[in-house]
Amino acid sequence: MRARILAGERTAFAELYEEHARAVYHYALRLTGDWSTAEEVMSDTFLAAWRGRERLDPDGGPLLPWLLGIATHKARNANRGLRRRLAFLSRQPPPPPVADFAAETAGRLDDERRLAAVRSALGRLRPAEREVLVLCVWSGLDYRQAAEALDVPVGTVRSRLSRARTRLRKLAEETADKAEPGRARGEDIDRAALAALSVREEPA
Repeated sequence: MRARILAGERTAFAELYEEHARAVYHYALRLTGDWSTAEEVMSDTFLAAWRGRERLDPDGGPLLPWLLGIATHKARNANRGLRRRLAFLSRQPPPPPVADFAAETAGRLDDERRLAAVRSALGRLRPAEREVLVLCVWSGLDYRQAAEALDVPVGTVRSRLSRARTRLRKLAEETADKAEPGRARGEDIDRAALAALSVREEPA
């Protein structure tokens, strides 16, 4: 596959897109917390991959780490742009409320609520720790592949993931201590975020 992409074979790149577009999208969604932004990041990632295919190492394993490495940079840029837009909008008068009675939006709103919970938990982490957590926990990359995606040593991936897990564990404990009577311990934190606490450690 690498050789075909390096040769500029469009059918090979189409196969690459079909195989990994969903993974890139979900990775971008967890980093940005926004559906439309994630779609833009995914599109920009594959466009940049195609344009920069000549720099692809001809030797190596799966191509997903390469794609997620590109997506990491695109998501960083998107988040910076989003913060600027939000800062601008916060200075504008609020728009008039618009009623929406469509029943089919209920599921979408519930998904957005859960995504916001995950986003809130991940937002407590440093960006570098959040990226490693998403790569290793939700994107299924091992330490070596995550290191390849981020262009850092494997030891750096291990230490960042360890710090991220420790921070989330403390966050879970703090939330449990503050939980209201009758509510499940840690209910305020989405289970998807706390799934990082049980990720299997790889042997040294």
